[in-house]
Amino acid sequence: MSFILHSRLASDTTILGELPLCQVLLSKEALGPWLILVPRKEDLTEIHHLPEDEQYQLMRESSAVASLLENSYQADKINVGALGNLVPQLHVHHIARFKVDVAWPGPVWGNTDGTQRAEELQLALAEDLRVDLSNITGFVSA
Repeated sequence: MSFILHSRLASDTTILGELPLCQVLLSKEALGPWLILVPRKEDLTEIHHLPEDEQYQLMRESSAVASLLENSYQADKINVGALGNLVPQLHVHHIARFKVDVAWPGPVWGNTDGTQRAEELQLALAEDLRVDLSNITGFVSA
């Protein structure tokens, strides 16, 4: 078997590309830039199930994505989380949060109406993010 992206992640996101360990996705949720890292490993549900060197690689990639969101979008806060209650495949959310967003200061889960970004805005944001991500070592655009 090889890596297959969970169907819910596939339907709710746009694939931006790949870092050395993770596939990089852009959520379609209309709440600021929201990137998701998914380690390209089959049947993986927890960070601690990764070998130690891949745990470190995930942290490097996560930190690089969080820095990108903070610096490129002047976010008030970067929320990073790996929940997996609905989608068991290991994935790590990186959400640029702003004091003016609909869910502020609460968590995004359960505090938005699920509105998705218009397709043309999603495509434009995806292209902008691919340019930004190209500055991270090892990023390959989709």
